[in-house]
Amino acid sequence: MPRSSSVRVVTALASHGYNAEREAVTLIAGASDPETAIERAVDAAPDDALTLTADHARTAIDATDRAPVFDESSPPETSTIDPDNPSVSTGTRDSPDEAETPSPVETKGSTDGIGAETAAGRSNDPERRSLAVTGDITGRSTGTGTYEDFVRTFRDRYEQLSGMLRSRVNHRPTDAVDAMAGGSDAAIVGMISDIRSTANGHWLVELEDTTGTFPCLIMKDRDLASVVDELLLDEVVAVEGTLAGDGGILFVDDLHFPDVPRNHRPSTADRHVRAALISDVHVGSQEFARDRWSAFADWLHTEAAAEIEYLLIAGDMVEGVGVYPNQDEELDIVDIYDQYERFSEYLKEVPGDMEVLMIPGNHDAVRLAEPQPGFTEELRSIMTAHDARISGNPSMVTVEGVKILMYHGVSLDEVIAELPEAKASYEEPHKPMYQLLKKRHVAPQYGGHIRISPEERDYLVMDEIPDVFHTGHVHKLGYGKYHDVLALNSGCWQEQTSFQRSVNIDPDVGYAPVVDLDTLDLTIQKF
Repeated sequence: MPRSSSVRVVTALASHGYNAEREAVTLIAGASDPETAIERAVDAAPDDALTLTADHARTAIDATDRAPVFDESSPPETSTIDPDNPSVSTGTRDSPDEAETPSPVETKGSTDGIGAETAAGRSNDPERRSLAVTGDITGRSTGTGTYEDFVRTFRDRYEQLSGMLRSRVNHRPTDAVDAMAGGSDAAIVGMISDIRSTANGHWLVELEDTTGTFPCLIMKDRDLASVVDELLLDEVVAVEGTLAGDGGILFVDDLHFPDVPRNHRPSTADRHVRAALISDVHVGSQEFARDRWSAFADWLHTEAAAEIEYLLIAGDMVEGVGVYPNQDEELDIVDIYDQYERFSEYLKEVPGDMEVLMIPGNHDAVRLAEPQPGFTEELRSIMTAHDARISGNPSMVTVEGVKILMYHGVSLDEVIAELPEAKASYEEPHKPMYQLLKKRHVAPQYGGHIRISPEERDYLVMDEIPDVFHTGHVHKLGYGKYHDVLALNSGCWQEQTSFQRSVNIDPDVGYAPVVDLDTLDLTIQKF
């Protein structure tokens, strides 16, 4: 048997029912006879062991018979990102920005006790890791699709978002404003029910609250007219201005979004630890980039990736069935359950000692309406690799104190379709993400591309400010900071399909963004 890659070792151990520590995989892969070393390591493990340790591996092979498992002559391309000056990948391996950017200095995690770190740097002490999820709809969905359900959802949206705005303006209900004398100063917090231009080029925005509606006029010569093209139906804003002489309309002097406060300061981990954030794997498609995925999984077993202890996947694990016209002609695996079986096999290539969390996307076998619950028990029983955590879409995932808002990103289509290209485009997917942060809602407009499930509360409101906002869906890489929130769309693992070609989408394939949780610095690995 020729020298084995880490991926082959992990796959072989998984066939025996074992996960493995990084160092154990490294030792076995570096043995002169990995196949025999695997058999001996399995024999050396106690009957009740679920994970092969480095000690098990050492008893199976000669410790002096080791070799590197990664060809350092051709490492994956690396770029260090300044999120305050974002750029977007072209999807090519030889772009000037990537080629000229020096690789970051990799450091090992600190050791605060004997055995606290593996030789490769990843912590083996579960007490040092923490991963918690909030805002997950799974098991809590109550909507039946009635009119009353929708009213309850939108009323909750209004209450949550208006609460963020009330401290900024001295607002009154619309029925009280309607009773005020003409010429009075007034402020309204309302949900946008209509936007239209007047014959003179001004903008009439109708705001609705729980007491009624009121028309607000934004004059075309006012500075705030520049943000009118950012407004979407159903979002909540606050306006201040002066009532007309007859009191029937409010001339707007100022407009406020719920927004992320400019003094927001993100939380960070108290140790050096990293997380890889990816999305849109699309196993089952003929265009699934299996070689790039295996290169990524192989790299995770190397010293360069030793500090990556978390893998967060933002939806579309599989290609699905019947998602777009003539999709069946581009499927490599036609059965949805077989797609998830294959995805689970690919996930086994990832180091067994990593914490993995997944949320669904629009290609996954869950309901399309958002918020989407996590996978069914049947699908969970298929995707058992690494005992991965599964949550709904969206979910706020707190990793060692860092709040990462995971959202697959279907509403990005809506924002890009409605807003000017300079403010939202597929080529710069972080910009529509900025708009969602400004509106404090992951899917503000109802009735277009996005399907919304009516629930007792609106799970799509950003009730907490994330430190990192992670999306996928559009298959483009984009990143930047908005009011100190790191916004990241992580590209995909699927080459261009005929459908994407027909809508002029050129995907960014095989990128693995890695976030340092102690600094929120971002590094992009290209495979």
